Amino acid sequence: MAARPQDEQVIARTRRWLEKAVIGLNLCPFARAAYLRDRVRFVVSRARHIDDLLEQLDRELKLLADTPAEQIETTLIIEPELFSDFLDFNDFMALAEAAPAELGLEGVIQLASFHPRYQFEGTEADDVSNCTNRSPYPTLHLLREDSVEKAVSTLEDPDVIFEENIRTLQQLGHKGWREFGL
Repeated sequence: MAARPQDEQVIARTRRWLEKAVIGLNLCPFARAAYLRDRVRFVVSRARHIDDLLEQLDRELKLLADTPAEQIETTLIIEPELFSDFLDFNDFMALAEAAPAELGLEGVIQLASFHPRYQFEGTEADDVSNCTNRSPYPTLHLLREDSVEKAVSTLEDPDVIFEENIRTLQQLGHKGWREFGL
């Protein structure tokens, strides 16, 4: 059995992914500002069961909603132990995505997900386009909807982001992605 990574290691590896892939490859053109302003909250989950993680998600959703964006713009809940299998994580996300509405935060906070073996529906597991949502550990990304709307309003065609990400990753290829150490 592999040694359990320390929280500091998990956060450091996630920061590296955020800096090199998400920001460095411009996979999310909105990430840079929040990161450079130190408004990204990194939380390592040590949940032992799905129910524990759902409770932690509830706490983090409330905290984000109750904290000014000038202090916390977005939150990453990193779960290094529960979901080695992407399909299990994907099933969990169906439960997690209901949490904002259950807390009265629908239209206020939305979730995005990342996983080391992320696979978009209709793609092969080794399709490089899946790397747009591949992270070192299973991760829940809590986003303020008003921040997303503000960022999207600055773009002429926000749908182009995904297409550009695919082109970037196709040019980079699996070898280039691995060279990032991700």
